[in-house]
Amino acid sequence: MDPLETNVTTLHGDASAEAAATYRTPPHNTEIEAALLGAVLTNNRAFDKMTDFLRPDHFFEPVHARIFDSIGKLIERGQVASPQTLRHLFEADELLKDVGGAQYLYELAASVVSVINAGDYAKTVHDLYLRRELIGLGEDVVNDAYAGDIEISAQDQIEGTEQRLYDLATTGDVERGAVDLGAASKAALKMAEDAFKHKGKVVGVTTGLSMLDRKLGGLHPSDLIILAGRPSMGKTALATNIAFNAAKAAQKKIKEAKTNDSGPSGPVLFFSLEMAAEQLATRILSEQSEVPSDQIRRGEVEQDEFHRFVQATQDLSSVPLMIDDTPALSISAIRTRSRRMKRQHGGLSLILVDYLQLLQGPPGRRSENRVNEIGEISRGLKTLAKELEVPVIALSQLSRQVENRDDKRPQLSDLRESGSIEQDADVVMFIFREEYYLEKAEPIQGVEETQERFSDRAERWAERIEQVRSTASVIIAKQRHGPVGTIDLYFEGKFTRFGDLDRHHEDDGYS
Repeated sequence: MDPLETNVTTLHGDASAEAAATYRTPPHNTEIEAALLGAVLTNNRAFDKMTDFLRPDHFFEPVHARIFDSIGKLIERGQVASPQTLRHLFEADELLKDVGGAQYLYELAASVVSVINAGDYAKTVHDLYLRRELIGLGEDVVNDAYAGDIEISAQDQIEGTEQRLYDLATTGDVERGAVDLGAASKAALKMAEDAFKHKGKVVGVTTGLSMLDRKLGGLHPSDLIILAGRPSMGKTALATNIAFNAAKAAQKKIKEAKTNDSGPSGPVLFFSLEMAAEQLATRILSEQSEVPSDQIRRGEVEQDEFHRFVQATQDLSSVPLMIDDTPALSISAIRTRSRRMKRQHGGLSLILVDYLQLLQGPPGRRSENRVNEIGEISRGLKTLAKELEVPVIALSQLSRQVENRDDKRPQLSDLRESGSIEQDADVVMFIFREEYYLEKAEPIQGVEETQERFSDRAERWAERIEQVRSTASVIIAKQRHGPVGTIDLYFEGKFTRFGDLDRHHEDDGYS
């Protein structure tokens, strides 16, 4: 043989060997798939062990997927799935011809050793499917990264990948399913026992406002709480106060190592889509140092005030309050970052979003109808609360129709895109400051109004504004697990601070 031909043959041989060595088939086990199908064909009750998590597309062999799908359809119609009842469906099926036609169904049933292991077979098929999906996901990540689409940043790709991984992890979760009444009753008893042990104290996450805690019983895991109000009512200020108080409570709990205590533990996560992190921090520092935040911004502070401000900064450095001020986040990004934070810190006490209307819908599913998009966002927040078992507070705007009424107190119908928000929320609260509207309505003497009548009207206005000065009302318009009503709070505008108001209240603490 010519030496050149020998070298070419050798090179071709080496290339073939290298290709054979690098080629790998996706993880699968056709024998397990066949054993599972045979077990179900032999005893249809085995199907109940896998119907919650196993789907036809989880099978590697297309013919096995077709058979499993047909078995499921027959059983759902209340019919028996056996080689005899399935035979007519597959007599002319091209897929079955390669494995022996309809006779293959009989072979599957005849080769069964035991039906007892059907559940284990199903879990193996599902596990191998997940492995194949992971391989596909990894290839997509590599290809997307190489593509370098300028409209999609690397951070967007990371968040998209984390979302796909989470969706894959929860697809057909074999641990999920219905809970019987006995198990649910035990969980309810445990919750009641915790409440009994903490009688007079907050069982959930504290807001730091005793009257509000009494009305709500604290902020409970899995609850979505909507805090809404018109501009200048103090939504962000109240949310910041609650976030800081909850974080202080979490800090105390960590120091005292009460790991077995009731209620969530971990840092508070604040998504601020409107204000920068340093602005929120300035508000908190202003409250704690009692130096007006507007003076801090202008630099108009005395030496002792500046020292108090510095001291407050040092005192708050270890408070577990995390602020994410990334603008225009999507609901998917909120979920991804929240899960990551919980994983990193071993838990979360509370999640706040300021505010709901600034969130974007899920990527790839942007709706032309903003109402539908808001519906997806509110459902996503409720799902997040349930998934992470943590209370979620979402701030929301109110429509301008409030300004057109004589009575400016908000109502549920004032929520923008209210249908879905009101439906998904466990608690809907409104923040209302009558002082704000009274100041804008200072009496002016009419052209034909007598001085006596104007003085009388101005006097009544002055008396009323004095009654509501430095106060705010939290109107609980909906509470799925408790009473509704109104709570009066003290509001100190220069420090953006809310506190309990003891000026007057009912004996039972409800107003």
